[in-house]
Amino acid sequence: MKIGIIGATQNKTKYGYKVLKNLIKRNIGEVYPINPNYKEIEGKKCYPSIYDIPYKLDLLVFILPPERGLKTLSSAVEKDIKNVWFQPGAESREIEEVCIENKLNYSIGRCIMVISDEEVRDFIK
Repeated sequence: MKIGIIGATQNKTKYGYKVLKNLIKRNIGEVYPINPNYKEIEGKKCYPSIYDIPYKLDLLVFILPPERGLKTLSSAVEKDIKNVWFQPGAESREIEEVCIENKLNYSIGRCIMVISDEEVRDFIK
């Protein structure tokens, strides 16, 4: 499973770091940090955008303010990413509407760090 983390960061106090570190530690798939401000996070190459990742992502996790996430969601639709996960605080009514309109498999308001690996795998369609 290939998982992109939009909003990954080197700042250990932020959820963009905590989620990335959690998913790496759990080893449920290959994790790709995405943030134009870094070249590497936790030993993983960091990509400036989803367009720069040379693989098809199975899951894209959003840890961004909703207004920025909405823009990135349009890019995810263009890249044919079908499974999107919005961490608490990253969701909005507009984001949910785009997910529904584009028939995306989406999660809003649940923290990916507190669900089991099996639930994450089951989420991927």
